[in-house]
Amino acid sequence: MPAAYSLNLRVFWSLVLCLSAGALCLLHGLRKQGGERDPAAAGSSFPLLGVSALLLLCYLLLRHCGPPTSRAPAPPPRPPQPAPAVYPPAARRALLEAYYEQRLRLSPHLLGHSKAHVRQVVGALLRAGKARPQEPGLGLRGDFVTVGSAYEQHKVCSPDGFDVLVPLRLPPGLVAELQRGPDGILCRLSPAPRRPEAASAHGHFCAAFCSPTSNGTPLLCPALVLRWFQQRMQRCLGLIRFQFEERCHIRLTAGPEQHRLTLHILPRSDYVCCHLSMAVRLIPAVGLGEGLFLTVQPWPQGLFLPAHSRPSQARWDLNLSRLEQKLLGWAREQAPADSCHLKCLQIMKGVRDLTCQAIEGHLSAQLTSALSSYTLKTVLFYLLLRGSFQGWAEASLLERLEDFVLFLSRALQRRALMHFFMGNSNVPEVLALPRALKEASPVNLLADFDDSLLEMAALRLLDTWSRIPQVLEALSHQRYLPKLPPRCHHTSTS
Repeated sequence: MPAAYSLNLRVFWSLVLCLSAGALCLLHGLRKQGGERDPAAAGSSFPLLGVSALLLLCYLLLRHCGPPTSRAPAPPPRPPQPAPAVYPPAARRALLEAYYEQRLRLSPHLLGHSKAHVRQVVGALLRAGKARPQEPGLGLRGDFVTVGSAYEQHKVCSPDGFDVLVPLRLPPGLVAELQRGPDGILCRLSPAPRRPEAASAHGHFCAAFCSPTSNGTPLLCPALVLRWFQQRMQRCLGLIRFQFEERCHIRLTAGPEQHRLTLHILPRSDYVCCHLSMAVRLIPAVGLGEGLFLTVQPWPQGLFLPAHSRPSQARWDLNLSRLEQKLLGWAREQAPADSCHLKCLQIMKGVRDLTCQAIEGHLSAQLTSALSSYTLKTVLFYLLLRGSFQGWAEASLLERLEDFVLFLSRALQRRALMHFFMGNSNVPEVLALPRALKEASPVNLLADFDDSLLEMAALRLLDTWSRIPQVLEALSHQRYLPKLPPRCHHTSTS
């Protein structure tokens, strides 16, 4: 390809002026020689012509070779910009559907086998704990409660994480009650009425598992309960490890950075479907009745403490997973057979991840926390009761996603998203909400976040949604193709 050259005007005019000056000097010399031969011709008009030419040359020299003037140079011409791509609703939906199938949707076959293996291992672990002679103090009920997105059918991306509530049993004669304090939810213990053994059990148990308070009211300490739960699970694991040693390796991990005990199931053979490693969070829970549980509030540090230590912190977290599962089951019965409400929640989790991936560092973690899965699920609860269930048919997927984004962005801009069950008078009567939740004060899920963070989260969410076709196309240059189901050696022939 030939090179392109451009004319340098400064060099060109400098060269022209030099040549003109040289020609003028040559002409002057020639006329001087002619004047020696003809003195009468020497007094012609050359001086006037020469002075004019010299002035003109000086002006041109200063004009084209002097320093540049203060006038700004003309901007270079802009390259032609391509017109923004226009995506009709059908194309937007096709991209979202492809993204859902390729990146978000889990194989029901794979997820079903994973849940079956979790149930088998955790069931054996807790049965071993219940069969042991009961120690004074806390005990295991022997059952467990499956919670979280994997069991509510809206889990995305990975089928290897599960949450399980492990209900604890208090000594006979003691009753756990919920108490609200200035620092959060507390667990108060009180003797059961008409139980003569309650007084002695109350004193021994409080000395081992309760935090001292100024008013003398015994409050169950989460750190002490967690330490006992960790030791008990380790002993139970030693009893059942031999049952699974040929098929998988099982181990327990706990630490200040996890806040909860995690059961790892690592395959050794073809026992685990598709050789999938699973992590099960075992969450100790104190039952309050009516589907309510108190679980451990995450601690920033010092989760497991020495035996002689008695921390003053006694905060717990109220777990309403049973009510949430009941609400989703009721909505599934009311909605059409092809309802897309869970699919909308899954796609919104993907949009949330795309929004937070564009930011690096600690700010990304803060945005993920503000747009947590529980926040998205709460938005879905409100949207389910806002209109007709017939509007959640599969054909209205794009419209429901638009409603989801607008509702969430407005809540972020208002800095207010109220808890769906606590203090909400619009909860359907079919759920039989406990009285403690009906009379509770409303709770703002966004109250602990900075206003500037919530404003940025709303703006970035709207920006990601407005550019979602471009974002999805940039995510992968290849077309989204349906994933082939993984090979599984446990497929039933029946």
